[in-house]
Amino acid sequence: MDYCDEFDRIITEITKLLDHPITKNEYEIIDRGIPHTPGTLPNGKMGVYTFIYEDEFLKIGKAGPRSNARFQSQHYNAGSAKSTLAASLINDTRMSDYAITEENAGDWIKANTRRIDVILDKSVGIFTLELIEAALHYKYEPRYEGFTTQRKN
Repeated sequence: MDYCDEFDRIITEITKLLDHPITKNEYEIIDRGIPHTPGTLPNGKMGVYTFIYEDEFLKIGKAGPRSNARFQSQHYNAGSAKSTLAASLINDTRMSDYAITEENAGDWIKANTRRIDVILDKSVGIFTLELIEAALHYKYEPRYEGFTTQRKN
């Protein structure tokens, strides 16, 4: 599936629909692939990051312009912050066949998930960052976002 084109269409259409269109020179979509190496959040930028495993979105999150650790490294380490992808994988009984532990979670994520990032200029504003994250949540319903009891399924 070409998620990059789909992300681009979602961003273009939703920001235009809400009368605050952003142009292609204000954001970039980076497909880091499988396996992937996390990138840094450049100065003056914000980002929405996604982790996909076997065409299921596991995690979609955002990082503001001063949150490079959240963007680059925290999701690969179960103990680094509240609500990381690593911790979610370790605690998910559906993933027990993969023997994911605190010691190997980061390597497993890098080797097995596709990461796609949306890098935005800080100038588009925090509400744009939040809008894009919310639109992607709405579209893809990532496994490890929100409480299971709050989901429609």
